[in-house]
Amino acid sequence: MDGIGLGFLITHLGIGGYVLLGWLISPEPALTVYLVLLPAMATQWYVNRGCCVMNNIESWLRSGRWRDPNNPEEAGFLLMLCHWLFRARPHPVVLDRFSYATVLVLWLLAASRFSWSAVLGA
Repeated sequence: MDGIGLGFLITHLGIGGYVLLGWLISPEPALTVYLVLLPAMATQWYVNRGCCVMNNIESWLRSGRWRDPNNPEEAGFLLMLCHWLFRARPHPVVLDRFSYATVLVLWLLAASRFSWSAVLGA
């Protein structure tokens, strides 16, 4: 793994950690960012055919192309993580469903901590 790959891996892991634990953030401005980030992230996965924009940026830096069919890591971060952690490679459809469900649960956890009365002016 070269410097670009390592840098993007560390960034992916950092963002993943924030996504998993961000609902614990207590200040409401941070929760607001989190509540916007999660659906935006899920939407870009869907629109980008299961590929993270960070993978696209890495492909662009390496090959000058936004989508590089020769990049085996494109749309493969979560599959790689499952293999590392659980020694399993779930079917991409199963992993997609699990990912979207996880994002929904995390969003609901964050929303439950948010003071909606402040937003609604009550």
